[in-house]
Amino acid sequence: MTESASTEPRRGLPRINEPAPDFAAKTTHGPRRLADYRGRWLILFSHPADFTPVCTTEFIAFARNAERFRALGAELLGLSIDSNYAHIAWVRNIREKFGVEIPFPIIEDISMEVASAYGMIHPGASDTQAVRATFFIDPEGVLRAMVYYPMSNGRSIEEFLRLLEALQTADREKVATPEGWRPGDPVIVPPPQTVADADARMGQGFDTVDWYFSRRTLG
Repeated sequence: MTESASTEPRRGLPRINEPAPDFAAKTTHGPRRLADYRGRWLILFSHPADFTPVCTTEFIAFARNAERFRALGAELLGLSIDSNYAHIAWVRNIREKFGVEIPFPIIEDISMEVASAYGMIHPGASDTQAVRATFFIDPEGVLRAMVYYPMSNGRSIEEFLRLLEALQTADREKVATPEGWRPGDPVIVPPPQTVADADARMGQGFDTVDWYFSRRTLG
């Protein structure tokens, strides 16, 4: 290593099913820490910059669906590498120009500390802006899902609501969910782990296509 090379440890992306990176940050609703959300799900999402059109559409959609997230036991928390003053001005602008109140906090991250810890900075996209990243953190503070979008394309908030319900259902019922699963759809029964269990699977009352592929309807 040369004398000019950085000696700081390189941060990798956070990993699913491991504790989410801790943070303490200033927000538009006052100080927030990861520990503040213990006992509830947290949807932490970043956007490239305030006062940009794609981000504005996303924030409006998150705001309009905030109560649906809350009904599922989840809180919303935004972030961008902008000052708190910029966030406040943008929130006021959305209220004035679009008639939508932003009910959730937005993290000020000028230092990029939180964005770096969560792998939101992708040099191929920008060194000074966070990509559109979304993190699902469960009530125990464990990172359960990550979704990344390019700067040019907005996210689907409906998909995040669907994914949140799928995660909660999988946890509660000890099952998996198939592609496009919605509440009320059949779920996937975990595959047998032994030959004996596989031999017995066909007689267990599931909708079984083969020993490894069984579905059931939640009652």
